[in-house]
Amino acid sequence: MTDPILERWRLLLGEPGGACLGGGPLGPQAAARDAAMEWLYGRDEDLRRRGVRRGGTGGSVPTTVDWLDDITRLFPKETVERLQRDAIERYEIHDVVTDPAVLEHIEPNQALLRAVLRTKHLMSPHVLRLARRIVETVVRQLMDRLATEVRTAFSGAKARRPGRLRQARNFDVTRTLRANLGRYRPETGKVVIETPYFFTRTRRHLEQWQVILLVDQSGSMADSVIHSAVTAACLWGLPGVRTHLVAFDTEVVDLTSDVDDPVELLMKVQLGGGTDIARAAAYGAGLIDRPRRAIVALISDFYEGGDPHRLVRVVRGLVEQGTKVLGLAALDERAEPAYDREVGQRLADAGAFVGAMTPGELASFVAEHVGR
Repeated sequence: MTDPILERWRLLLGEPGGACLGGGPLGPQAAARDAAMEWLYGRDEDLRRRGVRRGGTGGSVPTTVDWLDDITRLFPKETVERLQRDAIERYEIHDVVTDPAVLEHIEPNQALLRAVLRTKHLMSPHVLRLARRIVETVVRQLMDRLATEVRTAFSGAKARRPGRLRQARNFDVTRTLRANLGRYRPETGKVVIETPYFFTRTRRHLEQWQVILLVDQSGSMADSVIHSAVTAACLWGLPGVRTHLVAFDTEVVDLTSDVDDPVELLMKVQLGGGTDIARAAAYGAGLIDRPRRAIVALISDFYEGGDPHRLVRVVRGLVEQGTKVLGLAALDERAEPAYDREVGQRLADAGAFVGAMTPGELASFVAEHVGR
């Protein structure tokens, strides 16, 4: 019986890794997996130069549709999504999202949604209608997940009095530690908690706040654009919140009228192009009615193609008038920022919070301020 670990190494390396199996052949299923991987990674010149993949032992896979059917049958879901992502983003196999036959079979996921947003300008009206299914499915999945987080964040403001409902999210760390400091154990470095305290969450009359999301639609910000659209839709109509969504490159497009329909909104986004962040920030500043009741979230990688000095001036002006300014280098599930750190530091020096957030963290930030 073939050792599964050695078989994985053989599949990873391709034919040059045959020594992993002592020169023996792959079984039927493993050979089919090898052929599917060779169809994708066999086109990689760098891998061939390094002797990693150099021809597989399985039969050829003639079309993208066949390949997608094969990987769905042969690999677990997580691997299928990784293979699809590499096909689209690494090797730019656009027919994964522009071929009607493929679109009718493929299982929607976020990598495919990013690909649709990047390539929809290449699609005929018929193909665009099929691609819309991917947008609708993934947006619905994201909405279902995020709506729960938003409802939790807005379920009530924290009140500084004891609560009877003992839930982790209501745990009052400061009061509990203060009340139990007398039970500190030096030998263990721990405080023994005898009496835990919790907040209560009560609904208050909420004054209207504006939440203005300014979203960079350059190609590197695709995930943040998707999550911004979904976040805006979840915030739309909540008590005490008036939401704006503005997309920008070198131009500024106010998409607020479509915030309640994130699918339609995303179909209007045009990824790519230059970037004029200062222009977008100035537009956002012009939307503010009550500066001390406004949150501006500037979602960008901060690689400014416009005037960085103007950008810093606008942000400093917003902060000085009492507006909360967030400079978010990423708004997605991973919250892994990649951005121009020099410009980011200048914005932080001007008084903005600069970093990255998940959509749930942004919703919590908004809820904390709206509930005050």
